[in-house]
Amino acid sequence: MGENGMKLLTIVGARPQFVKAGPVSRELSAAGIAEVLVHTGQHYDANMSDLFFKELDLPEPQYHLGIGSGSHGAQTGKMLELLETVIQKEAPDAVMVYGDTNSTLAGALAAAKLNVGLIHVEAGLRSFNRTMPEEANRVVADHLSQLLLAPTPTACANLSREGFVEYSGNGHDRGGKASTGRYALVGDVMKDALLAARAISRRNGNGSSSGLRARSYYLASLHRPANVDDPERLRLWFDAFMRADLPVLLPMHPRTRRAAEEAQLLSGIREPLRIVEPLGYLAMVDATANARAVLTDSGGLQKEAFLLGVPCVTLREETEWLETLEEGWNQLCPDPLELWKHVQTPPRNGEICSAVYGDGHAAKKIAQCLTHWL
Repeated sequence: MGENGMKLLTIVGARPQFVKAGPVSRELSAAGIAEVLVHTGQHYDANMSDLFFKELDLPEPQYHLGIGSGSHGAQTGKMLELLETVIQKEAPDAVMVYGDTNSTLAGALAAAKLNVGLIHVEAGLRSFNRTMPEEANRVVADHLSQLLLAPTPTACANLSREGFVEYSGNGHDRGGKASTGRYALVGDVMKDALLAARAISRRNGNGSSSGLRARSYYLASLHRPANVDDPERLRLWFDAFMRADLPVLLPMHPRTRRAAEEAQLLSGIREPLRIVEPLGYLAMVDATANARAVLTDSGGLQKEAFLLGVPCVTLREETEWLETLEEGWNQLCPDPLELWKHVQTPPRNGEICSAVYGDGHAAKKIAQCLTHWL
C-alpha cells in the first residue's frame, strides 16, 4: 500500500504507453499512491520495450505477462485471462490503462468484469473510423471507465457528446455533494515526457541521432494494419519513400518487418529509403526534432512532430489528433501516390499553439485527480 493506503494497478504493453506511464508513475509515487506495474509484453522487442523502461526511468514491472504478438482476438484473450489473475491477486483500489491498444482493451475488460474501478488516461480521442482496431479499443475503454482523463478540450467535447459529465476534480460538485462526473481535462502526458526528453538532449549536447544533418532527411514510421497487412499497399508506401528527394529514415516496427519479409519486399529496398532498427525514445525524439518532415501513421509521432514544430504527413484517412491539422502542420494522405504533393506544402503559419496539449504538468494533475477520486 502507498503512504495514504491506496493501491493502483497500471497496465502497459506498447511503446507509447511506456512514454505516458513514466511521468505519471513518478507523480503517483510523490503523492503516496502505491503502483503495481503490469507489462503485458505486447511489444517484446528490446528496443520497443526494455530500453524504454531504462530511458524513461520506469520501475521494473512487478508482472511481465510475455504475451507477444498474435491476432487481435488471440492476443486480447490471453491478456484478459492473465490480467484477471493479477487483479484478483493484487486487489487494487483501481486499475489504470493508457491509450488504445489491445493491452488497454484487455485491462478495461478485466477490471470491469471484476468490478474494480477503471481509469483511462488519454480518454475521449475519436477518429470516427470504427474499422480501426484502436478506435474500438478506446471507445470500449472509455465507456467502461469510472474516471476518464482527457488530454485536450476536443477530447472533452467528444465525451460530453457521448453523455459523460465533467468531474469536478476534487470529488465534489458545486453544492458540496459527491461528484457524479466522470471526465476531467488534465492535458497530455506525452507533452510532459517530450519536454523532459528535450531537456536531456540539450543537457547532453545531442544533435540528430540519425547520423544525418538536421533538416536533410525525412523520418518515417509505418505500422498500422491498414498500411502494412496488405502486401501491395505496403509496397506502394515503400515505392513512395524511394521517390524522395532526401534520405527517408525508417525505423522499422517489428510488425512491419514481419509483413515486409513475408511479402519479400526487403530485397527491393534502395536509396533514398534507409531502414534501421527501432530507436529508443530519446533517439526517436532527436530524430523527429531534426527531420525535414515526418511521414507516419502513428498517433503519438504526429503529436510529437507538432509539438517540436516539424511538419508532418499522416499516412491515413483520419486522425484522432485534430489539433495538429490546424494551420497545416499536419496533413492527411492515405494515397501513397499523392505523398510528395503533401510534403512539399509548407505550414500556413509559423507558430504552433501547443498549449492545447496542456502546460507540461499533466502527470501532476493526474496524480492530484486520483488522490481525490480514490
